[in-house]
Amino acid sequence: MGSLAGDDRRDRLNAARLFVVTDARERRGDLRDFLEAILDAGVDMVELREKDADARDLLKWGEVFTEACAMHRALFIVNDRPDVARALDADGVHLGQDDLPPSAARDILGPDAIIGLSCHSGEQQDLAAPEADYVTAGPVYETPTKPGRAATGLELVRHATEKVTRPWFAIGGIDPETLHEVVEAGASRVVVVRAVCDAADPAEAVKELLTGLPGD
Repeated sequence: MGSLAGDDRRDRLNAARLFVVTDARERRGDLRDFLEAILDAGVDMVELREKDADARDLLKWGEVFTEACAMHRALFIVNDRPDVARALDADGVHLGQDDLPPSAARDILGPDAIIGLSCHSGEQQDLAAPEADYVTAGPVYETPTKPGRAATGLELVRHATEKVTRPWFAIGGIDPETLHEVVEAGASRVVVVRAVCDAADPAEAVKELLTGLPGD
């Protein structure tokens, strides 16, 4: 699966600080330019998230992600769909609590793939399947990306800091104004959506976020 071996993928996951989740439909003609800009600016991982798209469109858009991430040696993750991830030779898949279990995704994708799992409570983090290479903590703040889901606050970030031994990412409403609070609570990796995707200058937004993360 893909051009990167499993060890290389996991090394890159361990070193990752900034993970951007984006749609493709709204990008239209500028999808490639958008990806090139944010990857050039230093994004480590990119996820294609299109909840209602059919497989044909996902494969079409995913080819653009695959090429851009390969050029920048960044990780390309597909939301929810291990079958699409496999067809695209993507680096992995991100799953929600109600999606296919990580063990089933591992069966589909094999041992080299990266599997991520959304976690919204300390219990979910503690009980996360061993097949998940990384987990999330959030949504830390309320976000329209997850309508109807209550914010977890910084307590879940603190729980992850103390208890989670695999790579984990804080997620949900994180932007340059809130980033310092998340970092102070212990996060060194974050997932963002609107902070980059809705920015007037996505590349500058990436650089600003990276400046606020440990390891800059």
